[in-house]
Amino acid sequence: MGLLIVLLLTCAAVPWASSDPSDEACLTHLSQTLKDPLKNLQNWTKSTFANPCSGFTSYLPGATCNNGRIYKLSLTNLSLQGSISPFLSNCTNLQSLDLSSNSISGTIPQDLQYLVNLAVLNLSSNRLEGEIPPQLTLCAYLNVIDLHDNLLTGQIPQELGLLARLSAFDVSYNKLSGPIPASLGNRSGALPRFNATSFEGNKDLYGYPLPPMKTKGLSVLAIVGIGLGSGLASLVLSFTGVCIWLKITEEKMAAEEGKVSQYMPDY
Repeated sequence: MGLLIVLLLTCAAVPWASSDPSDEACLTHLSQTLKDPLKNLQNWTKSTFANPCSGFTSYLPGATCNNGRIYKLSLTNLSLQGSISPFLSNCTNLQSLDLSSNSISGTIPQDLQYLVNLAVLNLSSNRLEGEIPPQLTLCAYLNVIDLHDNLLTGQIPQELGLLARLSAFDVSYNKLSGPIPASLGNRSGALPRFNATSFEGNKDLYGYPLPPMKTKGLSVLAIVGIGLGSGLASLVLSFTGVCIWLKITEEKMAAEEGKVSQYMPDY
């Protein structure tokens, strides 16, 4: 009996796990920068942010908890607008971030580099602009980067090829330019390789594994063909001109001969 009382007192003295202040700041700022026109995130309120998790139970739609911390955010296909808050980096236990198939604009925050546990980053099918931050390389556990179907510009950071765990990479259908880094397009050894579908749809992007770019302007064969064609046309015109000149000359000579014969005496 005495032992039971001691155990009860011990349990009472141990505080229940409370919400992490970093997670609260992360969720608060994210809700402020995202716009939710269809009200899909009605439960995303300040009171819920103060205590979003209870062990493995989440009180937020789209959020998954692990030991009282947010470790996964999946807010896909919710018609969300606005931008991605740089304070998202406060969710330091986050392992998966999926905001795909929305209408989110703005840039990809460089601060995502502080999500050191992040393994999955899916921001595809949005309206994100600007360049891909090379700082993502600091997320050493990243094995999925999906940024396809956005409006991203600039070159693909070659530093991303240093991510040894990267097994899925897709930046297709953006506005990227320049060469594909060999560290991504032509990986060696046991590293997973990415085919052309990971890079297609970027008009000014080139290099392996994309097919060779079509030369801008006329091809050599076209130039030769045009040259031959124009040369043949010139030859025909020249020959026609010569024929006309000869005909005119012949007629003039015949006329002159006729005039001369009128004044020649008859013998």
